[in-house]
Amino acid sequence: MPIPEQPFSLEQQIADWRKYLLARNAIHAKDADELEDHLRDLVFDLMGKGLDEDEAFLVATKRMGELDSVSREFALEYSERAWKQWVVPSAGGKAAGLSEEVLVVFALACCAALAIKLPILFGIPWDDDGVSFFARNLSLFVFPFLAIYFCWKRQLTPDSYWKIGLPFVAGASFANLYPLQTDGSTEVLSILHLPIALWLVIGLAYTGPRWRSDSGRMDFVRFTGELAIYYVLIALGGGVLTALTIGVFNAIGLDAEFIAGNWIIPCGAMGAVIVGSWLVEAKQSVIENMAPVLTRVFTPLFALMLLAFLIAMLWTGQGINVERDVLIGFDLLLVVVLGLLLYAVTARDSQAAPDYFDWLQLVLVVSALLVDIFALVAIASRISEFGFSPNKVAALGENIILLVNLTWSAHLYWRFIRGRGSFAALVSWQMAYLPVYSLWAALVVILFPPLFGFA
Repeated sequence: MPIPEQPFSLEQQIADWRKYLLARNAIHAKDADELEDHLRDLVFDLMGKGLDEDEAFLVATKRMGELDSVSREFALEYSERAWKQWVVPSAGGKAAGLSEEVLVVFALACCAALAIKLPILFGIPWDDDGVSFFARNLSLFVFPFLAIYFCWKRQLTPDSYWKIGLPFVAGASFANLYPLQTDGSTEVLSILHLPIALWLVIGLAYTGPRWRSDSGRMDFVRFTGELAIYYVLIALGGGVLTALTIGVFNAIGLDAEFIAGNWIIPCGAMGAVIVGSWLVEAKQSVIENMAPVLTRVFTPLFALMLLAFLIAMLWTGQGINVERDVLIGFDLLLVVVLGLLLYAVTARDSQAAPDYFDWLQLVLVVSALLVDIFALVAIASRISEFGFSPNKVAALGENIILLVNLTWSAHLYWRFIRGRGSFAALVSWQMAYLPVYSLWAALVVILFPPLFGFA
């Protein structure tokens, strides 16, 4: 009598794979967690492309490489330290795939670098007269190429290219066809909000079919934070290189400042977005170790700063000034706080018990919530006294959105710390709320200019 075939269990197969992985001396539990996350991402990506569970698992494990090879790579990484690690091809196919990706990244980075200079051919100068046009379109010079990279990387269907491309066409239309007054409020709002709206499109390309899942959005949040770190590092290195270049050429009587200001800096700034994104994809282990450390360093510092501000405001009795620059500054501060919260959420083990850092996060969230409430009171007071304006309405909407997020986040965090709720509920709330920011930014770009007479 034949033995009945056992049904395929993805979780059991992953558990067996992990058990075999941990048998390698060079790999510890934390390393296995990272590899398991990567394996699951590969499996879910393949399932999203139509493969069955067993087929996706087989292909994903093949792509992960032989476990002996993985062990050697991890041993090399931890003995040489992460900064000395670079791609060490263990097979010809992997090397070929890397070379192809490097060529694609290089080509797209060059396209982004040249795109910002292309308007000059159509008579738009790279000076004070053209600064308005370049500011409006800054994200459009690079985001479409970044979206193409992720569509290619995730092997999305041709239809996906069109669907992801349409928002960029719409963004370009609203940024350039509206008769926005130069330096007017609606133009400044459009410049600030268009990149936020289009970043959601980058998220759709980055996650592919996994956008609807919490894990997919969490990966995109991690990518955003890691790209910010890489971009700052590249910018610092580029600044040093530019300064040295100018100094070297000045030593022989040649003025390189024109080349630096008109070519090296703008083209490098655009190309660095593509290169930084590729580095995040290729070398995630480096920044994944760095970013949580930075989060733990800056969370208490920002919490102390907000508490000091609240105490100073209550002590002096001074309200918040609601001028445009001040409103932008406060919103940026609250966005940074939200970014710290998001990154801490995505980097935390959802099964771990609450600790002191969770209390710090709660203090940070509550402090930001109080600052947001004071800002809303000041904005509402100014609107009642002087009427509506584009800046005040935009700030009002953004602070209300932040108020809702921070209020419910504080509630969920408090329940988790008290043992009355799960950390997963906080994660789900944050991931579900992400599109709200981009949708509000899109409304500001589309509706505010005609509502306020393009002023």
